[in-house]
Amino acid sequence: MNGEWLWLGIGFLGQALFSGRFIVQWLASERAKRSIVPKAFWFLSIGGGATLLAYAIYRRDPVFIAGQGAGLFIYARNLILIRRESREVRNKKKVSPPSS
Repeated sequence: MNGEWLWLGIGFLGQALFSGRFIVQWLASERAKRSIVPKAFWFLSIGGGATLLAYAIYRRDPVFIAGQGAGLFIYARNLILIRRESREVRNKKKVSPPSS
């Protein structure tokens, strides 16, 4: 196995991770009977985006590099916002007086 085949495998792995996020999102939405974007969607986005970015860097494709690099920022930001919201919900539960 030479380096070209290895990088081709990395590219396909990244694409599989990236595509898997849509299946996760679709199944979660079907179960809830409304549009849902679960945390797993964002983790798969980061995994697939980082892997595809590595592949794009190897291929020296500036368009692909710019697209995946910008996407990684957005995916990470969404996870930060989700974590912040979860923390705020937990803090409200701790502060709320017990129900009578």
